[in-house]
Amino acid sequence: MTEPVDAVRRFFRMETGANLPPRYNIAPTQEVPIIRRRDGGSELVMVRWGLIPFWAKDARIGNKLINARAESIADKPSFRAAFRARRCLVPADGFYEWRKQADGSKQPYRITPAGGGLMAFAGLWERWKQNDVSVDSCTIITTEAAPSIAFIHKRMPVILQPEDYDAWLDDGGLEFLQPFSGPLDHVRVSGHVNRPANDDPACIAPLKD
Repeated sequence: MTEPVDAVRRFFRMETGANLPPRYNIAPTQEVPIIRRRDGGSELVMVRWGLIPFWAKDARIGNKLINARAESIADKPSFRAAFRARRCLVPADGFYEWRKQADGSKQPYRITPAGGGLMAFAGLWERWKQNDVSVDSCTIITTEAAPSIAFIHKRMPVILQPEDYDAWLDDGGLEFLQPFSGPLDHVRVSGHVNRPANDDPACIAPLKD
């Protein structure tokens, strides 16, 4: 998420919310911004990426639950309670996918809305408590890749249409979890992004042919 926080607030019609320093490479288990319902309105908060079910004995289960498949989300024990009651938006201005090469290596791509700007992934959030510890966490819902980027990877985050943001937060429903039909841009980026410790503009710099 490289967009200024003021741009995020305007796009999602938020008056207040967490400060968002520029991030170029957010890795699982790190904090990500989400938008969720609170007291009849919406709030922008930072939560852990990797959903910890409320019934989990060990928080480390969240390390394996960074994504939730749209096809099974309503029935899978890890996600079904959050799907019914704790949906969220995950604001972003791009995401990475890796294309497997003939030599077995993987080429990273950065995928963005056509022409740039912001978008929102469909997500779920959960609150896990054990003794005096409380952790809010989230997962990103995935579906089949849009035709324009299917050559890179067969899966991608569910990108919601802006007119569906409120309905997703309020009512949810599998009907929102469809492959994206809008235009997307994609560029090859360097393996610099493969290391979670690297979080700088070099991560999103297009590779030169």
